[in-house]
Amino acid sequence: MLNLIRNSLLILTCTLALTEPALAAESGLIAPDAKVIEVQGGFGFLEGPVSDATGNLYFTDIDNNRLHKLAPTGDLTSFHEPSNRANGLTLDLDGGLLICEQEAGRLVKMDRDGNITVVADSYQGKLFNSPNDAWVHPNGSIYMTDPRYQYPEGNLAQDGEYVYRISADHQEVSAIITNIPKPNGVVGTEDGLTLYVASTELRKVFRYDIASDGEVSNRTEFADQGSDGMTLDEYGNVYLTWIGGVSVRNPAGEEIEFIETQQMPANVGFGGRDGRTLFMTSRTSLYSLQMNVEASR
Repeated sequence: MLNLIRNSLLILTCTLALTEPALAAESGLIAPDAKVIEVQGGFGFLEGPVSDATGNLYFTDIDNNRLHKLAPTGDLTSFHEPSNRANGLTLDLDGGLLICEQEAGRLVKMDRDGNITVVADSYQGKLFNSPNDAWVHPNGSIYMTDPRYQYPEGNLAQDGEYVYRISADHQEVSAIITNIPKPNGVVGTEDGLTLYVASTELRKVFRYDIASDGEVSNRTEFADQGSDGMTLDEYGNVYLTWIGGVSVRNPAGEEIEFIETQQMPANVGFGGRDGRTLFMTSRTSLYSLQMNVEASR
């Protein structure tokens, strides 16, 4: 996905791959004696880890144009291809899998039987640029980022790269943030009052207040670093993917932990049987780390 970062950080990634990840674990977030392990390698470019209620982990391989599922038993399968260069994944309130299809310029839903329906594919009569990441608000509305990196090729379909809000009934799409270049990762708090959005171009993460009508306001800088995908744990700590690993910041924006990974992570999410395994999708490998905390619900 991040074509510019792939190229500029390839040397760094290769260097990190030669070292064993070291964990301070001073925050108490990481389980005792836990280490980052490689679950599986040999992929193209991984993204979008999300886990369902039974512990199945879903993630995308953008370059190989497919979706994978990792069962709690450890069985790994490819279950959906071609995926239209799917990127970010999340679950809706019904447990359906929401898929950001970059190449098709749309957000779709896959139900438990594998049936796919379109959630949204345009704004003001124009196709989306390349849906990247999405987060579902507790009221069922969806916040989605729509930059353009590699897929599809060609000019932007929209007038800019925006963050959209899709109403809970999927009937209305509104551009709620239009002034962040290259909006990327997006995630919100369990109470539905706070939204985090990362800008790859500015290398910053911003925080917004979410009003009762879904609009956002009071933008503040949360972190002076970029992030691709992001997630939150049960205490509201924000997990940011960046150079060398995952930066964990408390709700005040203070870094309280840094998890080193052998490859630069593109996204991060909780899963496993008890929801306390942190999964990190990196360029060609899926990594995991046992935690003392679980995902925000």
